[in-house]
Amino acid sequence: MTSTLVTEIRSVAARTGADNGHVAPVTTADDVDETVQRAVVASRQLRDAGRDRRIELLTALADALDDSVDELVSLADVETALGAARLAGEVARSSGQLRHFVAVLVDGWYAQATIDHAEPSATPPKPDLRRHLTSIGPVAVFAASNFPFAFSVCGGDTASALAAGSAVVVKVHDGHPATSARTAEILRAAAESAGFSPDVVQLVFGRDAGISLISHPDIEAAGFTGSVPGGRALFDIASARPTPIRFFGELGSLNALIITPGAALDRGAEIAAGLAGSFTLGQGQFCTKPGVAFVPDGDAGDELIRRLVDEASTVPAGALLMPRLLDGYRASVGELVGAGEIATSLLDRSADSELGVGPTILRIDGDDLIANGAGRLLEECFGPTTVVVTYSSDRELAELVDLVPPSLTGTVHATAAESQPGAAGDRAMQALRARSGRLVWNGYPTGVAVTWAQHHGGGYPSTTDPAATSVGASAIGRFLRAVAYQDVPDALLPPELQEANPLDIVRRIDGTIVLP
Repeated sequence: MTSTLVTEIRSVAARTGADNGHVAPVTTADDVDETVQRAVVASRQLRDAGRDRRIELLTALADALDDSVDELVSLADVETALGAARLAGEVARSSGQLRHFVAVLVDGWYAQATIDHAEPSATPPKPDLRRHLTSIGPVAVFAASNFPFAFSVCGGDTASALAAGSAVVVKVHDGHPATSARTAEILRAAAESAGFSPDVVQLVFGRDAGISLISHPDIEAAGFTGSVPGGRALFDIASARPTPIRFFGELGSLNALIITPGAALDRGAEIAAGLAGSFTLGQGQFCTKPGVAFVPDGDAGDELIRRLVDEASTVPAGALLMPRLLDGYRASVGELVGAGEIATSLLDRSADSELGVGPTILRIDGDDLIANGAGRLLEECFGPTTVVVTYSSDRELAELVDLVPPSLTGTVHATAAESQPGAAGDRAMQALRARSGRLVWNGYPTGVAVTWAQHHGGGYPSTTDPAATSVGASAIGRFLRAVAYQDVPDALLPPELQEANPLDIVRRIDGTIVLP
């Protein structure tokens, strides 16, 4: 992560490579410092405003995004080539995330308000203790390339941090800088209209600005979605600071999908169509894309694979998010296709057109993979590529799954007869459970619903903190810290802990959950 000579950030059209003009100068280290200082002040305002005012802020931001959807989609489509329908859905997802955290704040359990009344007669005597979670302060957000809204300036990291009471400083991804700049303008204007400082959301531009941001002593945590090398470098910086901070990184994920013998026989054609649609969705630029599919040996498995190739052959070629991703993707496909003599290319459309790519499918026999080692074959390839691995027995499948790196998801396709405890489907799920943050049954992992129970995380390298999620209600917990109050007068307590429960939230009192 060395310095470059780049002095400005320019917008580039994904489909043509055309230069669309200047967006912003690269942010200097001094400018990063000033930006973070403003975020410190804005964070205090957010914290002191209280839950109800933050609800008003999140609602205002969501309304502003919905009102600007056409403008934002137009900008993002030029910069990412993701298409108007996909992008409109992503803006709706972003405003929906903000509204979801309104519900989280109303519910109140995010604060984990806990009250233990004094017991003077206990041995030893127990004081009055009250504990809750509160804002940690300014948060750095590193935007993703593949989601210009849902994992960018107005994404889940931003929504959960603001809900927690933390201002955000977003390091803009240079794949969609014009979209990011306009999104920030909309959010900042909405915040100001709601009576908050516009500095609850700020941007910095450029690689070196990201390093300065993660190194700044007033940044208290960071959220990141991106590559393994970039995320690991930032994680190391965050950990090596004089005062280390939590770095919630989503880096890379292979996402295994297992098809049982019964499922291959009963609905192989259906599974082939679904798998083709999943690994090529958005040109394979989803962190939850199934990158390896385990298919049983035999006629049913062979027919499923043939249909998978047929389905993928009809998928139109398309541009990747940025022209520079093209060389990297084609190089990765070349490494996979040339992986010794054990990988067979069933379909390779990585060179369909000058700026577009089609799907690639490779096949490997499981015993060959075990004998030769996984290597590059079981690493994430960012683009419309999947690797099919055939297996001959439960024992071989278990050995193969052990070669899969920890991932965001693991998927099983099984029949009803194989869905009983101890049956093939259950054994497959148990094999994946130790390596997956989310287990999917008879479905496909692409698409991550914003819900109370969602977990979008996993072991390294899929994330740097397997207990944390970047999607769903629990994402707010990344940007909170615990404070306990001992024998503090009621009037001086935060409202979450006052005896009268003025916020009407769920609390644990003397060991018992008490509803409002």
